[in-house]
Amino acid sequence: MKRLLTLCALSFLLAWSPAWAGAQREEALAANVASAMSRTIADINAPRLVFDTPQEGQAWLAEMSRRLQKRIPDSWMRERLLTTIQYEATRAGLDPQLVLGLIQVESGFNKYAISPVGARGLMQVMPFWVRQIGNPQHNLFELTLNLRYGCTILRHYLDIERGSLYRALGRYNGSLGRPEYPNLVIGAWKKNWAWTPVESVKMAGVNLPLGQ
Repeated sequence: MKRLLTLCALSFLLAWSPAWAGAQREEALAANVASAMSRTIADINAPRLVFDTPQEGQAWLAEMSRRLQKRIPDSWMRERLLTTIQYEATRAGLDPQLVLGLIQVESGFNKYAISPVGARGLMQVMPFWVRQIGNPQHNLFELTLNLRYGCTILRHYLDIERGSLYRALGRYNGSLGRPEYPNLVIGAWKKNWAWTPVESVKMAGVNLPLGQ
């Protein structure tokens, strides 16, 4: 019974996706790490879908747009967001589906979300990162910039933790060593955003244009 109640509670959280928004902890960065992260943040390119074939990209965009429609009704905003997520995640060597799960848990796809501890935007980035690897003009509520920061930070934590996703997510949320947050993100990823390219290409109409 206890296990059943726990699973029901987790399903409720994943369905309604409240903003989890923890407290990333400010830590001193080695000079070479800070420099590399700063270059990544500063190297701004126009987001675009990055797939092996245009057909695969179109299928992904169509399917993810369908899944996100209830949260973001406007199709233009939805496709712009998805294109940017896919581009920034891929650029950072992350699975875009994982990033979608993280955003669901962190902000519920609210680009103007602010946590009680001051984390901002879709990926709930703490402002101290602007001081460490950005510049004072950076606005963490700006969609592309927020995603770039968030993906760069998660990549950094994955590198620190030698590829351990659970520990990297714990660092991202400021709850290293506790299972609740990593379980929520991975649960959201697997439950709502898992995607198999071959099956999706077959199922999708492949009529949507690639995002710009």
